[in-house]
Amino acid sequence: MILGSINPAVLLAALMVAATPILLAAIGELVVEKSGVLNLGVEGMMIIGAVTGFVIAVNTSSALVGFIGAALGGMVLSLLFALLTQVLMTNHVASGLALTLFGLGLSALIGQGYVGVTPPRTPKLDLGWLSEIPFLGRALFSHDIMVYLTIALVAGVWLFLSHTRAGMILRAVGENHDAAHALGYHVKRVRTLAIMFGGACAGLGGAYLSLIRVPQWTEGMTVGAGWIALALVVFASWRPWRAMAGAYLFGGVVVLQLNLQAAGVRIPVEYLSMSPYLITIMVLAIISSGKARGSLNAPGSLNRPFHASN
Repeated sequence: MILGSINPAVLLAALMVAATPILLAAIGELVVEKSGVLNLGVEGMMIIGAVTGFVIAVNTSSALVGFIGAALGGMVLSLLFALLTQVLMTNHVASGLALTLFGLGLSALIGQGYVGVTPPRTPKLDLGWLSEIPFLGRALFSHDIMVYLTIALVAGVWLFLSHTRAGMILRAVGENHDAAHALGYHVKRVRTLAIMFGGACAGLGGAYLSLIRVPQWTEGMTVGAGWIALALVVFASWRPWRAMAGAYLFGGVVVLQLNLQAAGVRIPVEYLSMSPYLITIMVLAIISSGKARGSLNAPGSLNRPFHASN
């Protein structure tokens, strides 16, 4: 066992990369749930984003175009979820699960001819002298632009929810949709826009996996990242900055298990590998418990059907 071979700066840098796709999906789902909608289709939207972004990036030789395509791909699937839940008034949980299965199957079909293909490289952002600072330069200032855009997105969502009129309307819809409707707010419109935003973020998270973190297409490559993102929203008590901290915690578990294995620690890697998913199961169980909502700061109308009285 050689623990001294683990470089803390490299470990921290790898942690940020591992956390980025989960954080992207989680921050989008946080906005969706703040509007009162529980979307269990995050995993499906992530995998559609992964394959859409990969295919478009390969065919255009541009990772940027690939990320745009991934956001649109996730958004299209989210619009289907919005149609089912906001227009046809189907059950949120059943619709989300169905879309996850649909996304996994469709992505496998689309990606058949792209297994083993290498996508265009996404360059790291040149931050000049910052990247030369001992330890911090390697750990914090040597990443691709998506890592920093994701942190900026977290800050933007926090500002939107806390300090803008539109954000307060969204929160009002999520807390009490009947009262919001009585005040003249378009509940279904607000929720549809929130769902679209969540789908775009999930698509970006999937594309980060296929274009940067694991630059290749593999069927089912999200391996539960969407479910972890769902659990992360509850862990964070529906607060953006806590979601980022939680994503880095989950990312740290993933990276640490690989480093411990490489260092020769005699702990079965399966135990560490399964821990995020065991925690996810526990948190999803908490979601279904009405008693826990108050203490967790859950939106009052989360997963409750809305029927306009007009």
